[in-house]
Amino acid sequence: MEVSGKVKMTASLWFEGLREACCLHRVFILCMRSNHLLMRTGQCFLLNGFIFLGSIFVLNSLVIPALWWILPDHCSQFVSHKLCDLSGVLKFYSFLRLALIQLCYVLWFYPLYVFSIVLSTIWYNDIAKYGYAAMGKSKLTEEKSSSQNNSPTVQNAHHVKGPSGLGGVMIGIGQQVYSILLLSVFFLEVYATGFIPYIGKLLNFLLLSWMYAYYCFEYKWNFNEVALDRRLDYFESYWPFFAGFGSPCVLAIFFFSPLVSYGIMAILFPLFVLTATGSESEQEISLEKHKWRAAGMERLPIFYVADKVSLWMLSLLPLEKGDQVQDRKAQ
Repeated sequence: MEVSGKVKMTASLWFEGLREACCLHRVFILCMRSNHLLMRTGQCFLLNGFIFLGSIFVLNSLVIPALWWILPDHCSQFVSHKLCDLSGVLKFYSFLRLALIQLCYVLWFYPLYVFSIVLSTIWYNDIAKYGYAAMGKSKLTEEKSSSQNNSPTVQNAHHVKGPSGLGGVMIGIGQQVYSILLLSVFFLEVYATGFIPYIGKLLNFLLLSWMYAYYCFEYKWNFNEVALDRRLDYFESYWPFFAGFGSPCVLAIFFFSPLVSYGIMAILFPLFVLTATGSESEQEISLEKHKWRAAGMERLPIFYVADKVSLWMLSLLPLEKGDQVQDRKAQ
């Protein structure tokens, strides 16, 4: 009975996360409230959808077939069969065709890929900021007034006021350094699991779901000033919800080539960031945590390896800097 209760609660939270991720109507509502948000989201679609994915479509549908027609690999495709008598013609055509395709990648796709990553990263932050501001027109203003009346909320429970002044700045920098290291190591974990036989793809899908879910909610937590250790504790405590939330993100890219997957993810990611921004399920889940505990479910240490490796790397820093960065454990 206890096992069935755990399975039922896990499945319930997973489906709740999946449902929240699919609430894309929030994107439309928020975009209607903010012209800046609508513009940034449209720019994201234009760059990553029309230009990036469009370029891949043109390459695969027009450029490569044209090269195969101009530089064939069979004698039957030659206009003059005398060319077949020349030694090395087919090999030269094959080399030239491959070189021209690679030239397209080097001169266009790879620079566009890097440009898209840099610009999209800036735009994602803007999208989250404008989405958060659009939420404030109806809900956050009420939360602000309620906090002034000293009425506790779930967000207030997770909010930890850090020290002001230089000390607060150093702790903030330390948390950012640790967070970057943690997620970088976790990304390497995700990549490595893909090489595990039999169960590697399944583990890779699960870890990717968690990673994208964390990225989506991180913007919201940043604006709410939720301390890093609180984020990790909450994320690992309600891991089925976040696995469900990240599943649609991963499912959309899991079966495509790396470049196509990036283009699709770059389009979809801001949509899921906005659905996370507008989600209230975190508060609902926190309010019903007694049911979660009663079912015997425990915190899952998703970031355990990444945490240990990150702290080891930070320990290699000079003592003073390492202590400042690791102060996030004490906050």
